[in-house]
Amino acid sequence: MAFYKDKYDVIVIGGALAGMSCAMKLASEGKDVLILERHNLPGGMATSFVRNGMEMEATLHEMMSLGPEEAPLYIREYLDEMKVAIEWLRVPEAYELYSPEDGIDITLHAGRRDDGTWICADEIEEQYPGTKDEVNRLMELCKNIYESVLYLNDHTLSKAMMLLKHEPLVKTAGYSAKEVIEKSFDLPADVVKILSAYWIYVGQPMSTLPFTIYSFLMADYMLGGSYVARGFSHEMACAMAEKCDELGVQTEYGQNVEKILVRNGRVYGVRTSRGDEIHADYIASAPYPNTVYGKMIEPQSEVPVQARKHANAMPMSVTNFSVVLLLDKKPQDLNINTYSVFSSEIPFDTDAFWKEGRSLGNWSYLTTICLNYANPDCVPEGMTSLSITTLPLPDSFMDVKAEEYFDVKRRVAKQMIDTVSKRIGVDLLEHIVEIEIETPVTMSHYTSDYRGGIYGYQHSMDNSVVARLEDFQNEFYIKGLIGCASHQLVGDGMACNINNGRIAAREILAWMREAQK
Repeated sequence: MAFYKDKYDVIVIGGALAGMSCAMKLASEGKDVLILERHNLPGGMATSFVRNGMEMEATLHEMMSLGPEEAPLYIREYLDEMKVAIEWLRVPEAYELYSPEDGIDITLHAGRRDDGTWICADEIEEQYPGTKDEVNRLMELCKNIYESVLYLNDHTLSKAMMLLKHEPLVKTAGYSAKEVIEKSFDLPADVVKILSAYWIYVGQPMSTLPFTIYSFLMADYMLGGSYVARGFSHEMACAMAEKCDELGVQTEYGQNVEKILVRNGRVYGVRTSRGDEIHADYIASAPYPNTVYGKMIEPQSEVPVQARKHANAMPMSVTNFSVVLLLDKKPQDLNINTYSVFSSEIPFDTDAFWKEGRSLGNWSYLTTICLNYANPDCVPEGMTSLSITTLPLPDSFMDVKAEEYFDVKRRVAKQMIDTVSKRIGVDLLEHIVEIEIETPVTMSHYTSDYRGGIYGYQHSMDNSVVARLEDFQNEFYIKGLIGCASHQLVGDGMACNINNGRIAAREILAWMREAQK
């Protein structure tokens, strides 16, 4: 009996969240799907690791787009539709911003009160009287644009209908977050900084971040709160993998796809590093277009010139540098009192942080996550799970030589630990039980993502989600081939990747229907 079938409806390259999401949706529609994953586990970056018998979260700080069970947002709705069972735990607060150079120390919470007031607006009002109405107005605008973007994920409208039905989105689409907030809202500079704290997870300074992206993420973040999986992000990956199995998806691990086979402008299969040639009329691909068009398409003569130009013109977004710690005392005994802290060592300035992200180390803006406060059972009693993270650009690691790598990553990790130790007044080095250091090289090695990218391509003013929605249908350069990961339409984070998989499946199903006419 052959290991692979003669032909599948769809081959999905990569068994991370986007790939599994795509496969689930296709299989639920009765399609015959094969997932080929180079790693020995599902989930890609949605994973954990075990050290000295203790499990530690590898990547997930918080899962967005879920909302509570009684008021689900779009990702919870999709996972519920697919009957994916995950135990979600609500994160207690949105974030704390600590910027001593600005005299800022404030903690915000997600949600709205019964009268429609955003809780964060009340909390900002307490420290900055007279700002409540403007913060509420900004958050309502964000919510409006959030709803428009979700609608446009699944619908195509004429320009006239866009203006009629989605006027706030259309009117703000050509402006940066900085421009809209500073020109349209009467808010003190410190309040603008507070409302920009989430910048580190976006990967673009406020001066060049499209307001569309800012508003979508802020509304998503502040509307339904955020969550973690009780069994770490690996629980989410395993639950999706289990659902794929239930739906009849064939998933093969340890299978690296080396070539995507193309004939006369259309895909017809793949070849693995092992030499297996597997056929399908449709392929959803997790590898970045830079990799796909640069070396995976066979023969290379089938790569359209425009495809190469498009991939080469897309600037990479941020990668990751994270120090994951297991500490020998309870959070309170270490003066760690909040789940999520954004802290700045210099006056808060996203342009300055972005510039620092091109260099190696001495980063001024960090995010610190204490998982205990969302998941009290994440570590043994009396211990603390703490991660310290920043999101630099891939450029920061490009000149690190192989023989320098371990010394460099340890030096930078110590800088980050020292910075947080200074903030909390406790020397964390004295309390470390286990430590892991994740760098852009880690990301690239573990997932094979181009340059260690975790967010795909930059969402800048000349490449915003609105422009991507407009051009999406024009970027299928080879028939039957679609991207299916962070580099696709939405980008930015695990929830977005699940949505990217759903979108890829939707497009493939539409191609199949068209082919049957």
